[in-house]
Amino acid sequence: MFVRLDHVGLVAYTIDEAKTILGDQLGLDIDEKKSNWPDGSFFAPEQTFNYFFQIAKGETQIEVLIPAEDATSGTAKYLAKNGPGLHHICFAARDVNEEVERLRAQGMRQIELSATADGRPTAAFFHPSSVGGVLTEIVPLREG
Repeated sequence: MFVRLDHVGLVAYTIDEAKTILGDQLGLDIDEKKSNWPDGSFFAPEQTFNYFFQIAKGETQIEVLIPAEDATSGTAKYLAKNGPGLHHICFAARDVNEEVERLRAQGMRQIELSATADGRPTAAFFHPSSVGGVLTEIVPLREG
């Protein structure tokens, strides 16, 4: 089963736009280390620069995905079609493989499973059409 909500993913045109709302207006702090501030953590498969905002002192964060200028990824297409806003939700699990099998048995359609060199999954994604309209990600639980 899921242990907790890990993060909520938002997509935006620029980090300045997201920072105005999340930082200046809502008062969330940027996790500068995880965000590789100010450049962003580049996620090559989706051609996005990702930034993380901390929610209070808890473990849940908001991830902001900014597609690269010339990106043709799913995230870039999503932003072009829908504009800025909610992109995905992410749950943390102790065993991603176990959760993948459980959700697939429930009829949910997996769209991507990335793995480490030893074959252990780093994240799993499920198509919005099978999860109530929201792209859903599962990641391993980060302890401490």
